[in-house]
Amino acid sequence: MVYGIKEIMEMLPHRYPFLLVDSITEVSEGKRIVGQKNVTINEPFFQGHFPGHPVMPGVLIVEAMAQVGGILGRVSDDHGEDPVTYFVGIDKARFRKPVVPGDVLRIEIDVVNYRRGIYTFTGKAFVGSTLVAEAELKATFVARGEKK
Repeated sequence: MVYGIKEIMEMLPHRYPFLLVDSITEVSEGKRIVGQKNVTINEPFFQGHFPGHPVMPGVLIVEAMAQVGGILGRVSDDHGEDPVTYFVGIDKARFRKPVVPGDVLRIEIDVVNYRRGIYTFTGKAFVGSTLVAEAELKATFVARGEKK
């Protein structure tokens, strides 16, 4: 493990119930990162999505990808003190298989481009060796309090 939850909470502003990454297992600065989310029945979204048939919402899988990508951006470049990550775009999102309680979601993020302060990432989410979701994401970083 490269980063545990303590280090992740130092890099991301998210907190329960919206912190969707538990560990970072691989980092290649400016290129690639792999993170993990342990999906448990205790997640608050399972109360309503769906009663008797719990499935992790696809938008939260994409958010988990964005959070892992945000960590890669933070460790790859100096964005000033305590920057805020803005998720600015999503394309080509596909959801292949449901994610359910007990699954370990492995999130792989690769940098495709970095231009004019905007990162473009490809994200893939796996349970075991099965691809469950993928998307192209865009993000930027700004100083806290600054508007983009």
